[in-house]
Amino acid sequence: MKILVFEFATATGSDDPSFIAEGHAMLYGLLEDLKDFKTYHLISNDSQIMNTQSIPVTVNEDLGEWLRKNIQNYDACLPIAPEENNILHDLTSIIEEQGVKVLGSSSNAVKLTTNKFETYNALEDKFPIIKTEKIYFKNSDQKSGEHGAYYESHMKNGLSTVVKPADGVSCSGVMVVNSLNEFITAQDHIHRFTQLPYCIVQDYINGVSVSVSLLCNGDKAVPLSLNYQDISLNSGEIEYCGGNVPFEHKLSEIAMEIAKNVIESIGGIKGYVGVDMILDEDSNMVHIVEINSRITTAYVALRKIINFNLGEAILKSVQGELPDEITLNGSINFYKEGKTLRISVLK
Repeated sequence: MKILVFEFATATGSDDPSFIAEGHAMLYGLLEDLKDFKTYHLISNDSQIMNTQSIPVTVNEDLGEWLRKNIQNYDACLPIAPEENNILHDLTSIIEEQGVKVLGSSSNAVKLTTNKFETYNALEDKFPIIKTEKIYFKNSDQKSGEHGAYYESHMKNGLSTVVKPADGVSCSGVMVVNSLNEFITAQDHIHRFTQLPYCIVQDYINGVSVSVSLLCNGDKAVPLSLNYQDISLNSGEIEYCGGNVPFEHKLSEIAMEIAKNVIESIGGIKGYVGVDMILDEDSNMVHIVEINSRITTAYVALRKIINFNLGEAILKSVQGELPDEITLNGSINFYKEGKTLRISVLK
């Protein structure tokens, strides 16, 4: 099988710090795991060639246009791309339209999980997802005055509010605000880099930020690990710094079971996926934050300690086969340092 793998920043020459370090690390790990297959990966003219057995293919034009012209030369494709502005959805759609097998979630599943408000609507009556509302930007033609009215009524409870892009990636653009002025400033900030006419707002929940990594065959899902997320709050802006795999917590089993049920409830999700959560230790509650219908940064650490080749397991899961036994040997810490993702073995 002739497999094409691409990571958005490497394939386009993007220098966006919000995902370049993680994207490159995920690509390298995946190519290493698939070294026994006939694997190709895309690079731009500005990208450095990775020291892997995968064959680099140079892209000299818009990535979407390149895929339309060339993707049929491959049997299957595994895309790594950000959700913002529907990038992952649009690229997945092109692969599907050309009749090539996607080694991951369908474009419909990606679309649903890309928009966090739509994800909330799909899950709110079934799972403990954080209450989410969308607020249109001030200059939008739709409901233009509701931003202040919502926030003023919300502040009566004395609660902090999380304001974020509805289609953001990682913690990019996510802010915690405590006043109407901060709320409006956050909206203005988000409006500059999203194509949607609205942002979303959620109650701020104090707890432990985690994710669950899973493999899914489109019907059944298997949790692989609970992962700690190192989240910092600087001047109201939330920043993702790295994490630990695996993470032990009294709510571990509950969190992984909820994540499994959530993934199985959404049609079209396949391969490696992740569910972001907050563990509220005071109330013993698990709160779903969002779903990532794609490879996440935890893959970089998990592949080093799991008892099978994780890249090969992704291929098998898309074909319907899930692992029977999962063992994690050791613990990995990873953290962002500039444009690099550093990895250290803890035990």
